[in-house]
Amino acid sequence: MKRRRILTGLTLAISLLLAGCGGGQKSAVAEDKINITTSFYPLYDFAVKVGGAHVNVINLVPAGVEPHDWTPKGRDIKNISDSQLFLYQGAGFEGWVDDFLKSLKDSKVKPVVASTGVELLKAGEETHDHDHGKDEHGKDEHSHTGEAGKDTDPHAWLSPKNAKKMSENIKNALVEADPAHKSDYEANYSAYAAKLDALDKQYKDSLSGLPKKEIAVSHQAFAYLCHDYGLTQMAIMGLSPDAEPTAQDMKKMREYIGEHGIKYIFFEELVSDKLAKTLAKDAKVETLVLNPLEGLTEEQVKQGKDYISVMEENLKNLTKALQ
Repeated sequence: MKRRRILTGLTLAISLLLAGCGGGQKSAVAEDKINITTSFYPLYDFAVKVGGAHVNVINLVPAGVEPHDWTPKGRDIKNISDSQLFLYQGAGFEGWVDDFLKSLKDSKVKPVVASTGVELLKAGEETHDHDHGKDEHGKDEHSHTGEAGKDTDPHAWLSPKNAKKMSENIKNALVEADPAHKSDYEANYSAYAAKLDALDKQYKDSLSGLPKKEIAVSHQAFAYLCHDYGLTQMAIMGLSPDAEPTAQDMKKMREYIGEHGIKYIFFEELVSDKLAKTLAKDAKVETLVLNPLEGLTEEQVKQGKDYISVMEENLKNLTKALQ
């Protein structure tokens, strides 16, 4: 996260002047719908599912692009400014947002922090449900709900429970922005929430009886998933997938793999798999995909994949690795 590039107010001002001159975002606002701009893929999918026929959703980060270091171009900023709602994760995920929001003038857009009300974890920690969320001193290991500090882990969407809360926040924002279609938004949300509840149950039923509880991952993105289902992650890199691991980090990972009898190292599709495959070869184990759902590849978009289908694929690979 520390390496994330932050747009300065000056850069944003220049970008606003250049609005419409690029950005690679093909979508545009629609005249006859509620326009929603989202900062990255999961929020796009949740907004599409909850908004249904009444919304036009523009996702800022293009397919195949990893969002941690992405920053908006002129057309992206214009799309946000021309929308009714701007959905972003918060919790420190989008490094450019604070400066952008300060630069907003004379825009009708309402910013919505999707992670509001989610119990945020500290970076580098996952407390399991059976630990009751307490450390050895009996104190709550979570940051306070809705308070995101520099040490907050923003990857909250990888918990289906949190995805449900985030979808509810989107529903509430849509009801406020477009009360005429309140009943439709509530019905869409209820249907989608039921699917997320089913996904949560599927994870619990599938993972609870497996012999292993430790996973080796390339990117420290899975604390919320580990928290919900009693797992522990060991990551090659930190919260940002482009962080550079040291020789000591690699040594610790090899030791972890050996100590816990791990047979697979998980990598993700939107960043280089070189380190994961090098370590896997060195440790004589194999690799599998565990998708942090920060974005989809162009091929996944063509195949009609979405949050739930990718999370189901993640579950299959977790089940295989934890045998």
